[in-house]
Amino acid sequence: MADLRFDGRVAVVTGAGRGLGRAYARLLAAQGAKVVVNDPGGAMSGEGTDPGPADEVVREIEEAGGEAAASHASVATFEGGREIVGAALDRFGRIDVLIHNAGNHRPAPLAEMTPEDLDAVLDVHLRGAFNVVRHALPAMCAAGYGRVVLTSSIGGLYGNHRVANYAMAKAGVIGLSNVVALEGAEHGVKCNVIVPAAVTRLAEGIDTSAYPPMGPELAAPAVGWLAHESCSITGEMLVAIAGRVARAFVGETPGLYRPSWTIEEVGERIEEIRDAGDPWILPVVPAAHNEHISRSFTMASSTTAKEG
Repeated sequence: MADLRFDGRVAVVTGAGRGLGRAYARLLAAQGAKVVVNDPGGAMSGEGTDPGPADEVVREIEEAGGEAAASHASVATFEGGREIVGAALDRFGRIDVLIHNAGNHRPAPLAEMTPEDLDAVLDVHLRGAFNVVRHALPAMCAAGYGRVVLTSSIGGLYGNHRVANYAMAKAGVIGLSNVVALEGAEHGVKCNVIVPAAVTRLAEGIDTSAYPPMGPELAAPAVGWLAHESCSITGEMLVAIAGRVARAFVGETPGLYRPSWTIEEVGERIEEIRDAGDPWILPVVPAAHNEHISRSFTMASSTTAKEG
């Protein structure tokens, strides 16, 4: 990351008091950004508040020679989103980078999940993403520049047991990112999704003894590049786990279409496909586009890879 400087840039990182968010905030600050460290300091369930975590990260940044400000507002409300973005505008006069990392966790089997469990997680992960983006995007568009990084999850991409609320929220973040990328394009605003994994307090109770090294710092460089002015992609998803960075995408096969077919013929063909497994239903990677993404990421992040 040595060559990816953020001098003169202002970044807001939600959920920055611990874990991944803390790693992102410290990395950006070390590279010259002024950082708003947002975290209400609640429990993993989202309950309670504690200004200590955000204040501690600010102290760490300042002791290292950086500049930061704490925000203890919650992303879960529209006014909270306004306050978080306002902290950057009021203290530093601008917002160039928004990383929405804030999260909570209320696992339960789907058959036992309550509406309260659903709303509590949607409020932070998904509505929280909307609340901060909604207030940051106008300022970025007016300035003609912005980088937005929203956080999804393997659970959002592929699902997992006991996390229907979390999976729904994280899948919804992908749709929001696509819209931000489209609406921000003409204003110099890029938006991408990070799909990170690290051993943080979210992993409490899970046996991680067989995991490879999975510190939050290993996911931070990918986020740093997505937040940087040299980032060449928008509307994409990067997976960052244990030092591995990969591109995730939604694919669609060429499909099968005959304008002259009747409804009966279409039905017969579907039955044949079911029985024979015709290759047209297999995923097809848009090779030229994929090569461009891979090449862009490799070129822009070569220093990151070398630095670790």
